[in-house]
Amino acid sequence: LSTVVSFDPTIMEFDYYIFILYFQVLKAEYFSPWRGEQQMYKLDIGWPKTPEHFTGQTFCVAVDSLHGLVYVGQRGDNVPKVLVFSEEGYFLHAWNDTVEMPHGIFVWNTATGSSVWITDVGTGKYGHTVKQYSPLGKLMQVLGTPGNAGSSLIPLQFDQPAEIFVEETGEIYVVDGDGGMNNRLLKLSDDYKEIWLTGTNGSGIGQFKIPHSVTLDAFGRVWVADRDNKRIQVFDKVTGEWLGSWSGCFSEDGPYSVRFTADYKYLIVAQLNINRLAILAAPPVGSIGDCVMVHSVQLADETKPHLVDVDMRSGAVYVAEIGAQQVQKYVPL
Repeated sequence: LSTVVSFDPTIMEFDYYIFILYFQVLKAEYFSPWRGEQQMYKLDIGWPKTPEHFTGQTFCVAVDSLHGLVYVGQRGDNVPKVLVFSEEGYFLHAWNDTVEMPHGIFVWNTATGSSVWITDVGTGKYGHTVKQYSPLGKLMQVLGTPGNAGSSLIPLQFDQPAEIFVEETGEIYVVDGDGGMNNRLLKLSDDYKEIWLTGTNGSGIGQFKIPHSVTLDAFGRVWVADRDNKRIQVFDKVTGEWLGSWSGCFSEDGPYSVRFTADYKYLIVAQLNINRLAILAAPPVGSIGDCVMVHSVQLADETKPHLVDVDMRSGAVYVAEIGAQQVQKYVPL
């Protein structure tokens, strides 16, 4: 007795494509876009809930880890310049007062409340300034001379200040500027007086060609994305002394943004022109050594990641993309 088993190739073909589809979903969820043997993050495809609120070019993003808020700075005609979302992705509100062209944004939390600092690179009456706002957009403080570019320290002037970092003590670090006359890193006291200043235009030690982003690590070191020199330079936060630089990881494109992960074990660097986020091993206390890239994420063409920020409570990474005109959120695995 023999049994004839019929073979239908269309069924096998269907099963094959189901498998391929399943694999692609799995890949997008757990492997893409992070590359490497050990994956660190996955894209939160549900953030934000209403992406239609992105109506301009999204240049910067800042996380209020204490209150679960995300601030986005965008540019464009007749668009709100600052959007506020919850960490879950719900749009909350927007504000626009006295903001011309936001470049960098930073949330400062203290025991008495929170505030939002914005660097404004506009050329109109609000530009060339660093401004402090309440969470609802009320202007609280203006550093610099609105509408006038300059290099003076008394009175304080900027020329297209790129980004700001504020310590819990109120001491401020400003990288100035984004293509203007100044190529400097400035530390200010909590009453906005100069503590130290370093940097001129050039490629030597301590010089800059567009200092574009600034952050601090857990060991008293200031990290600056020296964009057009294709390197990161590191300084002592107390004295301003130059401690070293990293250039080996940036032969293809300079660093646009620098932020540490929540555990300070890694440095996340945005590289706009090659649409990539590089994750570098952060050095412990002592010599900074050479840069070591441990992971990277390759974004889609023309995404153009400009500045990033990290939720220091959850570890989530937010990426402001001026090409895609959106902010994306990556969560740690």
